Amino acid sequence: MAVANYIPETLDEALLLRKAEGAIPLAGGTDIMVQNKRGIGLDPILDRPVMIIAGLKELKGITLHEDGSVEIGALTTAGEIASSLVVPWHVRMAASGMGAVALRNSATIGGNIGNASPKGDLPQPLILLDAEVVLISFGGERRMLLDDFIKGSKKTDLRSDELIKSVIIPPHDFTYSYYRKIGMRKANAISKLSLSAAAVVKDGLVVDFRASSGAAGPKVIRSREAESMIIRRSIEDIPEIVPDFLDAWDRAISPHAMPKYRRNTTARMLTRFLEAIVNEEDHGIIE
Repeated sequence: MAVANYIPETLDEALLLRKAEGAIPLAGGTDIMVQNKRGIGLDPILDRPVMIIAGLKELKGITLHEDGSVEIGALTTAGEIASSLVVPWHVRMAASGMGAVALRNSATIGGNIGNASPKGDLPQPLILLDAEVVLISFGGERRMLLDDFIKGSKKTDLRSDELIKSVIIPPHDFTYSYYRKIGMRKANAISKLSLSAAAVVKDGLVVDFRASSGAAGPKVIRSREAESMIIRRSIEDIPEIVPDFLDAWDRAISPHAMPKYRRNTTARMLTRFLEAIVNEEDHGIIE
């Protein structure tokens, strides 16, 4: 069936349309247009009205708060995120690898996390960093961990009257960082597997360690069990911990869709990062 289109001029107007019509928000359209395509020259058909929210200034911009946290408006594009030195390193790396320049200049962070694809570029590092999503409706705002907001493949906790307002990333100061995205080619590739990792080492002791894996299950994977094996351990102890650590990560990876490939590749990437910590390599590692 055909749908009516709306172009709200203010956030309040958009929230009213969302509540009254259940209107589908559309900004960059890089996900929703592909998912509902019908063929060359044919407009997609959706079952609900569409509201184009790309012009809402209230949902744009990147802000560094006094407490060191970074807030990114839902309509901020991947290109803007990739070029901002305020944004944490892992998120910039992920944004800079999102397709071609034209896509990065239209795809938004709100759309990327709202789509909840296991292969989405931005949810993976954001979940690593314990980012929170701010949701807004006429009833007010609520805030929750992005890891809790994304329930599974294409499933979120977004209510029918809500919009994603922003993403808030708490401050971090990592000693070592790692990012890698694997695709079928060097550029414009959908992620086949991705990994972010980070650690804080003080006086030879690992005081924080975390890793997140994308496209390895129905949602981004973090194994708190595996992370706890490294935290509060000396870097000298890491080599002997690695086998048990990798076993714990192996149990967290989805048994479906190329399980052997994902397991083996993830193990190699995690091992590479742990070796970097032991060998005290450079802060940021991109492979």
